[in-house]
Amino acid sequence: MGNISLEQAQQEARALLDSRIESITVLVKARQRVTDLKEQLAEAEREDKRAYVRATKDGWSMDELKKLGLENSTAGRRRTANRKSAQNHSTEEQDEARDRTDS
Repeated sequence: MGNISLEQAQQEARALLDSRIESITVLVKARQRVTDLKEQLAEAEREDKRAYVRATKDGWSMDELKKLGLENSTAGRRRTANRKSAQNHSTEEQDEARDRTDS
């Protein structure tokens, strides 16, 4: 190995660290964007729920709103979430059974 000065080694190390720090910067910004969008989605869903309740209080029936393509969005999410939860539970049971068989 040739003579490398301490300053040169430090500069090269900093250059390597800078490129690694850039990837962390991009990752943190992406995560923050996801968090911000989730918060915006949650607020939009609250507004949707209030608007749906207002429509029913103004005399629109659930059937009428459904015919207009305006189903109660919270009911659909609950069914989907429950279905996903049941699927995850079934997969976990299969994994546990496989682990017991492999042992």
